[in-house]
Formats: sequence, structure tokens, C-alpha cells
Amino acid sequence: MIDYEKELNSEQLDVVTAKEGPILVIAGAGSGKTRALTYRVAHLIEQGTEPEHILLATFTNKAARSMLSRVETLVDVDLGRLWGGTFHHVGNRILRRHAGLLGYERSYSIVDAEDSRQLLNTCIKEFGIHTADGNFPKPNVLGDIISLSSNTRIKTEDIIANRYRSFSHCITDILKVALRYRIRKRELNVMDFDDILINWCELLTGFPDIRDEYSEKFHHILVDEYQDTNIIQAEILDLLAGYHKNLMVVGDDSQSIYSFRGANFANIIRFPEKYPDAKIFKLETNYRSTPEILHFANMSIENNSRQFQKELRAVRRKGVRPVFVPVRNVLQQADFVAQRIIELVDKGMPVGEIAVLYRAHYHSMELQMELVRRGIPFEIRSGIRFFEQAHIKDVTAFMRIAANPLDELAWKRVMKLYDKIGEVTAGRIWNSVSSHDDPIAFVFSDEFLECVPRAAVPGIRRFRDTLEDIMDLSATNALTEITGAILNGGYRECVETKYGDTASREDDLKQLSNFSSRFGSLEEFLSDLALMTNITEEEPYRTEDNNYKVVLSSIHQAKGLEWSVVFMIWCSEGMIPLARALREPGGEDEERRLFYVATTRAKDHLYFCHPLVNRTGSGWNRDTAPSRFIAELAPSDLEPEELPFDQWVVR
Repeated sequence: MIDYEKELNSEQLDVVTAKEGPILVIAGAGSGKTRALTYRVAHLIEQGTEPEHILLATFTNKAARSMLSRVETLVDVDLGRLWGGTFHHVGNRILRRHAGLLGYERSYSIVDAEDSRQLLNTCIKEFGIHTADGNFPKPNVLGDIISLSSNTRIKTEDIIANRYRSFSHCITDILKVALRYRIRKRELNVMDFDDILINWCELLTGFPDIRDEYSEKFHHILVDEYQDTNIIQAEILDLLAGYHKNLMVVGDDSQSIYSFRGANFANIIRFPEKYPDAKIFKLETNYRSTPEILHFANMSIENNSRQFQKELRAVRRKGVRPVFVPVRNVLQQADFVAQRIIELVDKGMPVGEIAVLYRAHYHSMELQMELVRRGIPFEIRSGIRFFEQAHIKDVTAFMRIAANPLDELAWKRVMKLYDKIGEVTAGRIWNSVSSHDDPIAFVFSDEFLECVPRAAVPGIRRFRDTLEDIMDLSATNALTEITGAILNGGYRECVETKYGDTASREDDLKQLSNFSSRFGSLEEFLSDLALMTNITEEEPYRTEDNNYKVVLSSIHQAKGLEWSVVFMIWCSEGMIPLARALREPGGEDEERRLFYVATTRAKDHLYFCHPLVNRTGSGWNRDTAPSRFIAELAPSDLEPEELPFDQWVVR
């Protein structure tokens, strides 16, 4: 048995051993919420709850793996029976059983953002709409509009009126394309990332017997990062918790910063209203930061009106106060940050323990240039993720055809890899394939070869051989051999002619093959791959290589991470808070929460840089005021920079 009193502090112990019923845990930054959640799961199992009756919902696969791994070290139970993972992972698992009730085949494909854009583009073209002149949103923008509408349940026309006013003149056409997009997904037996939540919720609301089945099944539901849930996720949780009422949600209202993705701040704020008998616990003991940094963070967030009152308390001993650094302009800001990084490293600070945070990506431009000039290694939290790279998507498209022959997007992507086949011919081939009741049988017939250009026949014969290999390997679950079969079937030559870094891309594909060994079927592999592609901030940043790099990150991407030293640049009014964000309802409060998130990333040293003068687009210099989030605090909360005043400040 676990000695909970020895392993946990008193706040965590209260959470872990709480009696049944709805529970809200307000977990402050660095307060050990993951520890509380994992020990809660272990405690439930020790008290007799079977793992298959526990649902642990997270926002990233990494968080789920971490928690389940910790639980495994605590209790000797097969946790393969426990329902743990992201909302989309759990939703996909349930939909695979019941998709037929919603008009889908169980073999439906999950399309990622790029595939979604391609399908939207097809729908736009079907109506003869042109996007080149800028009078109609391009597929990626239209996808954002549709997604935000789906996740917030706000009408598309209202989303456009509030956030995309330049497209107000074409609302009718946008609604037509959006409707066509939904219809086409049904026809192709595919779901996008948002559909998983929407269809899961529809399944639970439209089929009471299914809702009752899972509501009775899950005796305990535990949710991480509840402040980031959207309105659909909250409704799903309420439906699943309807029978046993044992819903524990853990989050921090002060770190709710994703409204632009559809996260609903009201979910956590109104939880006690929804569940009047809910017990509320607070985790306020912080193990990360110095008392001075926490005092600053507490004073800052205190100015928000709608919140659960809490005060982070430090375990650590006294440190140094956060430092306020007014500088002449952004160039001297970059100069200061680079110089101070060098000084810190010279004093023994590991490079990987230093981060520079900013509200918007473009804020880092001058600093990037200065770090390059000084030879300081740095990593920017941006770029294409592994599973979104073109060669990875090419290979998985072959697999998707084998798993779901009705996947039009995969067909068109694969066909265009072969010589003499372009957009038009790929579409013609797809039309022929989709017109047959048994697409796979048609592909292996002589009739199939007649619908491709004569010059393309040799390549298509190789495609058929490759597809046959994939299907044979899939049947025996030899997933690690599928990537090699695709490479040997002609894709290796495609990589060599299409890309310059052939060796590097082949190494990527080898890693993809290794990754596939974790899964029991091709369908499971493709589902998880698509889900991971859609989830942001999945990959751990602290790899061996980037331990030796300064991290440059937006505040949003820094959430959940920590460094010994944090520089926050552009602490000017209009930059943090961002001017356009202040025009949104609740914008100032959310910007202050962003500021709070940034401050609580720092363990030992925290710097705020404020350029006194900014160059505008017209070339004129403009005085800037310090961020209101700094100006509203007492001077005693900050330490002025100790360098000679006239070195940095306009006299």
C-alpha cells in the first residue's frame, strides 16, 4: 500500500483521498497537479475501483503517457484496461464502435489540417469560387472559421461578423461551401479533428442507450487542464458523469489562455454553479519558483475580476526580485538580452535553462538577428512538425488507401506521386475508383489500367504491387515492414528526385517505421497518427540537442514548461497586452493571464524588458508606455536593472 501521507503534502493529500462526488481542484502553477492526479488514480484502484471503470482525460498524448507511467510505478495493475488519453483519442475509440449509428463506416479515416484544406479547396472549386483575388477566404482561413464555429457553437455568420469582417460580403457563399464540406466528409467516410468531438457529443445526446452504457461504465472521470476545455468537451464530460457524478476536474483558471482555439473560460468558473454540491480544493504550494517571483505573479493576477482567489506559496528560500529593464529601443533590447545570456552562461548557467518569451512571434525578430550575430545557439518554437512533413504524409497516404479505400484525399495525393499524373488525371482516376462498389477489386483489374495515361501505366503497376504488399503486411500486423515496402515500391526514387535531403528523409521514414511497432493494427496506427498531427505542443522540447540552446518561445507555447531564467521582451502597452486582443470580450483578463503564465515559468531569475521607443511602419519613432501589467504594480515588486542607467535608458 502507498503511504500517501509521506508522499504528498496536505493539499495534495486532501485531493487524493477526497470522497466521491463532483470535485474541482484549482491547481496553481508548479503546485504538483500531475502528482495529485496520478496518486488519485492509484488511490481509487487501491480502494477497489477497477481500471476499466476509470477515465483519465488529458490534452496531450505526452501528458497521458506520463500520468499512466507514474500510476504503473505506484500500483501493480494492468493499466491497459484504464481509459486514458486525449479527448480525441477516447472519442475516436468510442466512435470506432458506434460510427454506424451516425452514418459512418467503422473504417472512417481521420484527416489532418492539410487534408482538410485540400477538401475545402475542392468544395470551393465546385462552386466556381475564386480565392486568388482575396474576396473569398482561402481554404486555410475558411477552415479556421469553420473550426472556431464548431468548437464554440457560435454561428458561422457571427464568427465572420466579429473576427473576419472583411469576408462579410460573401457569407452566403461561405455557408454553402461549409455545408458542402460537411456533406463531402460524410460521402468520403472521413472525419476531421473537430468532427471527433462533435460526433462523440452527438452520439451521447442522440442515443440515450449509448450514453447510459458509458455513463454507467465510468465510475470515476478525471480531467486534466479543465480550464482549456471547450463547450463541447464540457458537455461530453457532463453526459458521461451523469450516472455516478464522480467528476474530478483539475485546472487553473489563471492559466486559461486558449480562447482563440475555442477554449471556454466559463467552464471552470461556472463549475460550482453546475455542480452545487462540488467540493473545491486548492493547490497553492509552489515547488518551482522563488518567493519573489511568486509574489510578483500573485500581485499581477490579483487584478483580474473573475477568478478563484488563491495565493501561490513558495517552498524555496529567498531569491532575487524580478528585474525591470527599460531600454531605448528594440535593438538595445536585443543587445541587452544577448549580453545578459552570455554573462549568465559564463557564470555557469546551462544554456538550455534560459528562455525568452514574447506575446507574438514577430517580437523575436531583432533578437534572433542579434543571437545569430553573437553566435548564441537558440531554438524557435515553430516550424513543421514531424508527422506533418510531406514525405511522412506521402507514405501514410498509401496506408490510408489500404485501410479506407474511400479516402479520396489519400488517393489523389498518392496518384500525383507518379509520372504523367497531375491534378486533373488524379481526379479522373479517383472518379473511376469511387464509382465501383469494390474499389480494391477494381484497382487490381485490367479496367483500372485503362483509366490512366499510357505513359503512367508502368508506375501504376508498381503502385498496385505496393498496395498489395501493404494489405498483406497489414493483415498480419507486420506494420514495421510497410514503410520499407513503400520505399522499395518506387517511393525511394520519388524522394530522390523531389527532395534534396534524401538521406535525412529516409532516416525520418525509418523512425516512422519504428514508431508503428507500438500499435496492434494499421487502423489504430493511422488513427493515432492523425490525432497527434492535429494536437499542438505534443513533442517534448527538452531533447539532448536543444539542452544547449536558448529557447525563444511565444507565451502560449511555453505553458507547462519551466526554466531557471526567463526574459520577457516587449513588455510594452500594445504588445502585452496585445492591442487587438483588448478588443475581444474578456480580452484584458486573458492577456493578464498570459502575463501570469509567463512569469510563473521562471524558477530563479525573471527579466522584463521594455523598449521606450518603437519604430512604426511609416518610419517614425513612437514613445511606448510600459505594459499596464507592470505599471499597475508597486515599484517595490520589481528591481531596477543594475547596469548604468544611461547605458539603457533614453535620458
